[in-house]
Amino acid sequence: EATKTITQYRIFEAQDVDLSTIGEATLGDMKVSVVDPVTDYADLMETLFDFPALRAMFARGFRMRFDAMCAITGPYATEILEARLGAPKGTVVNATPLPDFGGMHPDPNPVWAHDLMDVMFGPDAPDFGAASDGDGDRNMVVGKNIYVSPSDSLAMLAANAHLAPGYKAGIAGIARSMPTSAAADRVAEKLGVAHYETPTGWKFFGNLLDAGKVTLCGEESFGTGSDHVREKDGLWAVLLWLNIIAQRRQSVAEILQAHWQDYGRNYYSRHDYEALPDATANQIVDDLRARLADLPGQSVEGGLTIETADDFSYHDPVDGSVSKAQGLRIGFVGGARFVIRLSGTGTTGATLRLYLERYVPGPGDLDLDVQEALAPIISAAESLAHIMAGSGRDGPDVVT
Repeated sequence: EATKTITQYRIFEAQDVDLSTIGEATLGDMKVSVVDPVTDYADLMETLFDFPALRAMFARGFRMRFDAMCAITGPYATEILEARLGAPKGTVVNATPLPDFGGMHPDPNPVWAHDLMDVMFGPDAPDFGAASDGDGDRNMVVGKNIYVSPSDSLAMLAANAHLAPGYKAGIAGIARSMPTSAAADRVAEKLGVAHYETPTGWKFFGNLLDAGKVTLCGEESFGTGSDHVREKDGLWAVLLWLNIIAQRRQSVAEILQAHWQDYGRNYYSRHDYEALPDATANQIVDDLRARLADLPGQSVEGGLTIETADDFSYHDPVDGSVSKAQGLRIGFVGGARFVIRLSGTGTTGATLRLYLERYVPGPGDLDLDVQEALAPIISAAESLAHIMAGSGRDGPDVVT
């Protein structure tokens, strides 16, 4: 509102500040401090994680591959992993940030980080693999011949955070976006801490972090973070994983298996239908929304019975604000569910996202193929929402 009343502004004529030189300069009465963000960030990480233990792990021959995807985390990962922790040179690949990302698509997921996936599922796979995105706030974690879903990653980081010095006193709580699987909720319940389900968007986590209600937060779209910043942090998540591996002296696969034995497994996948005509995508969602009230109690394809059906609304416990119409949720007896929401409309149309989840308590059926495990929910979602029928598509464009 203040910009509407501005009547004049003044321009100060001066030489440009040399941003390549660390130190202080002045512009009139204003002091300008030029800092080295790589050093500052690495110093902060050294207060949160057990760098001596990580150095010892690399000295024992631990191998990893970090794909910076020609984006911003390259210099940070190189300084921390190779310079400070002693990982062999070349551990960080695609380490030089480039304006065009070297022609890569800097999204850390199995589709766009396919080079990393090929290495991690290859005959000479290292012990640990990770990738980060264009601005460094997201992460993908891969073990030798095993992929870690973002939902599972959040849950496992929360369950083991106390192994890192910065979190040795425990965590205050966990927050996840609504479409993210409930795996982290089970960890919170066992730890006896609060857990929150928010709309998609990091701003909702910020209130909880500022209020001290949560320590860790994450979302299914490869974002994870803690109260050290008010944003998701890809390299931070990678370092916490390394700290856990160093302390437990187990492989990624062993940590996953142990977690599922303790908590059960939330099979989870996201199916994206991209570039749909806006009218088509909205019609699919609107048709299902109109039937929500009548769905509980109905039996559907896949042998499932609907227990709950709603359009998610969030009441912020900090500022009291209410966010409505955040996604359609269909829950089934036994804990399975699917969620439908629209994401990103524009010149290429709309993206309709279908999130699928099924909980298996164990001890059996913890090693199923994800899509096979979710087949009944996939079938139920199509019978209720008619996504393929309504869009004319044979299936999703992207599956993660």
